[in-house]
Amino acid sequence: MRFTPVLGGVPGILSDDEVARSGAYLAELQLPSGLVPWYVGGHADPWNHVECAMALTITGHRAAALAAYEWLRRHQLGDGSWFNYYVGERVEDARLDTNVCAYVAAGVYHYLRASGDVDGVAHLWPMVERAIDFVVRFQRADGSISWSLDTQGRVETYALLTGSSSIFHSLRCAVALAERLDHHRPAWELAAARLGHALAHHPEAFAPKDEFAMDWYYPVLAGAIVGERARTRLQERWAHYVMDGFGVRCVSSNDWVTAAETAEAALSLAAVGWDAAALDLLAQTSRHRQGDGSYVTGIVYPQRVTFPSAETSSYTAAAVLLAVDALTDATPAAGLFRHGALANALDWPESRCALVAL
Repeated sequence: MRFTPVLGGVPGILSDDEVARSGAYLAELQLPSGLVPWYVGGHADPWNHVECAMALTITGHRAAALAAYEWLRRHQLGDGSWFNYYVGERVEDARLDTNVCAYVAAGVYHYLRASGDVDGVAHLWPMVERAIDFVVRFQRADGSISWSLDTQGRVETYALLTGSSSIFHSLRCAVALAERLDHHRPAWELAAARLGHALAHHPEAFAPKDEFAMDWYYPVLAGAIVGERARTRLQERWAHYVMDGFGVRCVSSNDWVTAAETAEAALSLAAVGWDAAALDLLAQTSRHRQGDGSYVTGIVYPQRVTFPSAETSSYTAAAVLLAVDALTDATPAAGLFRHGALANALDWPESRCALVAL
């Protein structure tokens, strides 16, 4: 395994010791099984579990990161999926969420970029392959991907913009991982091309969830909307979702600022090259930081009370650490969310798309 630099701090925002403390907090939260819950005694979901694994990787806890991926490998269902929520070894929610299942590809490819551990990743490849094959099975005629199967195995009748955006990024990571391991998956490339076109040009393909900040920035973060269109999207909706000086509202209708959304929005700004603005936004997560390296999930203003009350969440700390890496280029995985780091997907409209005739 090639050893690579470990994440450090950001002058004026986080010290090296504070970054290390957050990495240690995640490592201490991890269960002996390898699962990373949201908080002590709480549930876990595979998407946020992968987010934590990525943060563990870049803070030098690579054995813990591999244990997290091993947990996924052991608990993967026969069709390539995972359940939505787990408490320890118990299933809390048996829904199958396509985005939750796809994110393992982003995590394993991130691990490869950070560590250079080709043998370790080759061991995890069959898990990634099964997961992505599961997800693309639910691509719809318009290119979007159904967001989940309910507990009875029935496919939901709509797609989500945030979830499909994340899947788009995961598909491109899966293609890059396949190529690095000398596999070729043209069906995944086509799925990404169709999905990317829907995300960039057909908002009507997705259930309207405009009140959520993630629907604002995720198509940019995932690389589905790029260039001037991405910058315009971020600018035009800034005041709707951002409380200047405090961070990003999770939901536009409430002054409830969440540190994870704030860090992800900072990642989105960095993706389009707006590093100074991204640093300013990242600095606003400092109000959420606790002495043990954890982060309070959300703060409600003007009362300045935490909500959920006193909750600190592992995925929040992980999102902050990933944003720190993106803005400091500390590790070889730092650019994973920057536009241009992954090969551009083809733009593949459906045959009945009105844009085809233009």
